[in-house]
Amino acid sequence: MNAIVETIRATAKELLVKGEVEAVIGFRKGSLPLSTEPFMATTPEETEKLTWDANCRLNLAAYLNKGMGKVAVVAKGCDSRNIVGHIVENRVKREDVVVIGVPCTGMIDPQKAMDAAGGEILSATEDGDHLVFTTATAEKRIAKADVLRQNCALCAHPNPVISDTMAGDAVPEPQGIDRYADIREIEDRPSAEKWAFFEEAFSSCTRCYACKNACPLCYCPTCFTEESRPQWVGKGTDPVDVRTYHMLRAIHCAGRCTDCGACESACPMGVPVRLLTRKMEKAVEENWGFEAGLTTETRPAQDTFRLDDPEAFIL
Repeated sequence: MNAIVETIRATAKELLVKGEVEAVIGFRKGSLPLSTEPFMATTPEETEKLTWDANCRLNLAAYLNKGMGKVAVVAKGCDSRNIVGHIVENRVKREDVVVIGVPCTGMIDPQKAMDAAGGEILSATEDGDHLVFTTATAEKRIAKADVLRQNCALCAHPNPVISDTMAGDAVPEPQGIDRYADIREIEDRPSAEKWAFFEEAFSSCTRCYACKNACPLCYCPTCFTEESRPQWVGKGTDPVDVRTYHMLRAIHCAGRCTDCGACESACPMGVPVRLLTRKMEKAVEENWGFEAGLTTETRPAQDTFRLDDPEAFIL
């Protein structure tokens, strides 16, 4: 057990023993290699189930809401930025959340890991900057950097932006990352080629809504997908409805998305959901110089109005 896990468990146990929180939201081991699952510890004994490794892909801010009392949440950089977003949007109060910050060195992409291992992974362990995968025929030692999720490889804020206690020392902040090279490449394509690309990219979507359910931003009491008066989008998998669903959801995330990647991690079909949300992220950054979730002092880009807004983005 690594030092971060020990600190998370000790901190969580102390908070529950002292009655400072009603629950601690974190991760526990999943039933398969390279998997974890969200877990809520409500007793000191349950904190022994808490864990932390390179498989904690989901964003735990999605489990915060009003009325659940004071809770603690284990938060990496992107989780903490969404907690900031929840505070700004009055989803939760700052005094009701104890943030156990975890410096993040990136999360594993399971498909990249299996490709690198050359088969089904029966067990996986972390050894510093490397991972050791065991398959039915071999054991392979692989650099963690080679199997990171794309959003982790492009992450500019791996340390929590807010925390009440840290489970480890801060990691270096990456410098000089070109976060939007692939987005610009798609932007530069002819319109017909872009259309064909996105038709293919979203053709496998089954409208299961795993992306929406995993997203910490999708907390509206009634989602536009459920509206019937008016009906904004059809309920089936007609290509027009599929594209409309993804485009509308991406626009709702504009200026709020932290590129945590929970949407793509939850998708069972490998749909590149982040292409749309990152396009919105890029537009907000270029037009307003705004990054989501870095401070509680600034409203999201779509949540403000200025009479002197130049509106240069409107064609």
